[in-house]
Amino acid sequence: MAGWKNLDTLEAYRALAASEHRVDLREVLAGEAGAERVKKYCVPMACGLAYNYASKQVDEEILGMLAALAEESELAGKFEELYNGAMINTGEKRLVLHHLTRGQLGDPVVSDGVDKRAFYTGEQAKIAEFAAKVHAGEICNAAGEKFTTVVQIGIGGSDLGPRAMYIALENWARANDCLLMDAKFISNVDPDDAVSVLNTIDVAHTLFILVSKSGTTLETLTNEAFVKNALTEAGLDPSCHMIAVTSETSPLASSSDYLAAFFMDDYIGGRYSSTSAVGGAVLSLAFGSDVFDRFLCGAAEADKLAALADPMKNPAMLDALIGVYERNILGYESTAVLPYAQALARFPAHLQQADMESNGKSVNRFGEPVDYKTGPVLFGEPGTNGQHSFYQLLHQGKDIVPLQFIGFRENQTGIDVDIQGSTSQKKLGANVAAQIVAFACGKEDDNLNKNFDGGRPSSIIIGDQLTPESLGSLLAHFENKIMFQGFLWNLNSFDQEGVQLGKVLAKRVLAHETDGALREYADMLGI
Repeated sequence: MAGWKNLDTLEAYRALAASEHRVDLREVLAGEAGAERVKKYCVPMACGLAYNYASKQVDEEILGMLAALAEESELAGKFEELYNGAMINTGEKRLVLHHLTRGQLGDPVVSDGVDKRAFYTGEQAKIAEFAAKVHAGEICNAAGEKFTTVVQIGIGGSDLGPRAMYIALENWARANDCLLMDAKFISNVDPDDAVSVLNTIDVAHTLFILVSKSGTTLETLTNEAFVKNALTEAGLDPSCHMIAVTSETSPLASSSDYLAAFFMDDYIGGRYSSTSAVGGAVLSLAFGSDVFDRFLCGAAEADKLAALADPMKNPAMLDALIGVYERNILGYESTAVLPYAQALARFPAHLQQADMESNGKSVNRFGEPVDYKTGPVLFGEPGTNGQHSFYQLLHQGKDIVPLQFIGFRENQTGIDVDIQGSTSQKKLGANVAAQIVAFACGKEDDNLNKNFDGGRPSSIIIGDQLTPESLGSLLAHFENKIMFQGFLWNLNSFDQEGVQLGKVLAKRVLAHETDGALREYADMLGI
């Protein structure tokens, strides 16, 4: 069994903290030595991707200390315990099994007499069969016409991940003739969200997916009522237009209000659920189950790399170690994820939840306060849009923000335009290459308003094209990075008590059980 200790009690961490050795990016990236560094500081990822960290503030000495930290904190052993079914989620006393939705890394995991890998693959098979019948017109509307649109109703992990994955593959699927249904998403309890989606679709040809593990999520059930009302007003039977993704014990599981129900369980947190039925239903309906299977294969290949003990061969572990070095030794408060691919426009929003909900903690996995910084603030936008937005602060602001770029050599559609001697795709690539060097090396100028200090670290994940496989690899890389950082900080990265208090108070407001400031704010909002 691995030992769980606070980061600041580890000898390897203390050695790292005591070291005054620092890397000057302007020096190490200069000249031909810089070119050799870019070639050397690169780790292969799954499905043709690569993690390049040449513009991070590390060298052989620091990497050696990070490897010692990985060994002392038993990162590989803790991951092995997780995928073999240990109770890693100490807050809720649950297993953590999202890896099992895409592959079997270790021993069979049996809980409550059920082989969990068989359970997940069984649900995926049920979804595939259902989706095939929808695409063939065997499951259709009351008029015998095919469903052409699918709308997912859910919030948090039931929305952010699946929405980001759909947007990531939409253009690819269109270019490869496998966009079988348009997908839309309703999440916010703000009625304008549901109304705006309903106004853009033909409800008679739409299949709705209600996603709620408990079957009691307030925002989701409220939006379901909006949808049912719209269907009823159109003279349609809501039960013929809706399916559910829920747990087997929820009130939705056997309700006659749904054409079918597909199941998840308590061992998969919402922010880790894109490879479960939560993402499987909408992505299989939109693109076909074969595409969803390819996405799962990409994630499974990344998980295999994450199981390696050597961080120099394990890109997710190395990314995590460098991130902890930046947070706890160099003192950087934030990190930005900057995909130079419009298809990944919502990927940073998904990672905001995945990272900040997982590691935004101030107590360890035993409920004891920690005396060191934990998860950073994460934000991001796709390039080149971000360059014309917040890059000013990134380049010349007082705070240094580590950057994680994502880039591809080819776009998804194969359509490109040659303008002024280069194509749009080459212009995109030129921008990300330029930004990495500009952030790292800066530019001296006697006019301080035009001076760039440089020394701003970044990494880039790079590949040929964003496909179902590479998207799965990318998703699993970040999920595993977050997991390893939680291990290093001795956190429980798999519960989210921080979202509960507001829910409790909101119910009090709606029940008019308020006093003091809560009553006044409720009155101001007309409740």
